[in-house]
Amino acid sequence: MNIHPTAIVDPGAELGADVVVGPFTIIGANVVIGDRTVVGPHVHITGNTSIGNDCAVHFGAALGEPPQDHKYHNETSYVRIGDRNILREYVTVHLAVGEGKSTVLGNDNMIMAYCHIGHNCVVGNNVCMANYVGLSGGCRIDDRVVIGGMAGLHQYVHAGRMAMIGGHSKVAHDVPPFVTVDGPTARVYGLNVIGLRRAGFSPETRAALKKAMRLLCYEKGNLSGALAEARLVLPSLPEVEEFLSFMELSGRSGRHLDPSKAKVLSLV
Repeated sequence: MNIHPTAIVDPGAELGADVVVGPFTIIGANVVIGDRTVVGPHVHITGNTSIGNDCAVHFGAALGEPPQDHKYHNETSYVRIGDRNILREYVTVHLAVGEGKSTVLGNDNMIMAYCHIGHNCVVGNNVCMANYVGLSGGCRIDDRVVIGGMAGLHQYVHAGRMAMIGGHSKVAHDVPPFVTVDGPTARVYGLNVIGLRRAGFSPETRAALKKAMRLLCYEKGNLSGALAEARLVLPSLPEVEEFLSFMELSGRSGRHLDPSKAKVLSLV
């Protein structure tokens, strides 16, 4: 281990092999840090926080602080961060609310400067969050989601796999998988075509997802009818079923006939 002499590391902390701790960093008693993780200067890691192997935590990050929620009363909760994550300057990740609950960040994520991951959030793998993104409490971000800078997500929002959220977006409703959303009141603009191509999705799969998106997010009618029609007319593909199941199960994806009163993401 390479611990700078000005760093304060509690004797109760568990640091793996080849961990680097920068100057003026403070690491608390219940912290566990995996092998080869580099913790930069002026970082504060506290609470019941675990960080995996090969991570990089940059200047000024604050991990494991109490959540910004009046329901928290010093119960035992956790921050669990996986392997190969990059947390840039001044990122904050807070403890969960609720006895035994966790705020979770998976593997291979890029969390850029000044991002906030609130209490009880669950972030998957290969997620990219650009500068100043804010996740309110209880958000769920599935694998390979990209969120543009200064976007803000309402509490309990669920963003499905490989969705792309534009910068400055205000996201108050669930984001279906594979789509692109944008705008001050975020709306679906289309498929995340570039992301799907890079991931190797076939033209047939992309075409089927585009049709599913139009049936579920754009055409008039109720959600149950649109789901029934989609399952009749669309090919039986795992990605299509993933999209339909998301819409069916989401608590914030219902559709409304009057677009002026819509509380869902719709095409513009």
